[in-house]
Amino acid sequence: MFHNFITKFNQIDFNVVRHYSKHNKKYLYNNGVKYGNIYYYPRTADHQDPAVVPAKLFRVQRIKPVKGNPYWEKRLLNELGLDGKQSDFTVVKNIPEINARLWKIKHLVKVTPITFPYGEPKEHDINHTFLKENGECIVTKDIGPVDERIEALESFEKDVKRLDTELLRKDARLKWLNPW
Repeated sequence: MFHNFITKFNQIDFNVVRHYSKHNKKYLYNNGVKYGNIYYYPRTADHQDPAVVPAKLFRVQRIKPVKGNPYWEKRLLNELGLDGKQSDFTVVKNIPEINARLWKIKHLVKVTPITFPYGEPKEHDINHTFLKENGECIVTKDIGPVDERIEALESFEKDVKRLDTELLRKDARLKWLNPW
């Protein structure tokens, strides 16, 4: 029985080809689209990427502790101003130099693109902006003084039935002294 197996094994030709080098994508994938120095291989020939407008600013927040990290990561966090409390955040530009720094500490930070749903703030709107955690920068416009609001404030201050601080203090003291 063993002799039959050996004769059958000798009759089969094995053509094993070993490739020790890397495959050449230029010949393997010939339908790639080049963007700068990067080749992109779409799934279908008629695939079009949606138009993407990159964010101008990023909100960067540290999510991991500084302790136990190498000195170069600590230095990068210090340069970005993220070496304080973990809840602190900073706003940085979306430029290649900053992106390269963020890539080195991507495991330590959370990067959120900043969007402006109500328009970008102008120079006089800086005091009226609010940056949410999800990256929305809300600009609340300055309403300015309105005559009706000023008149309502004056009438409220002159009202006899108004509960001012002195009246509330006296009432609270009397209730403290005689609670029943």
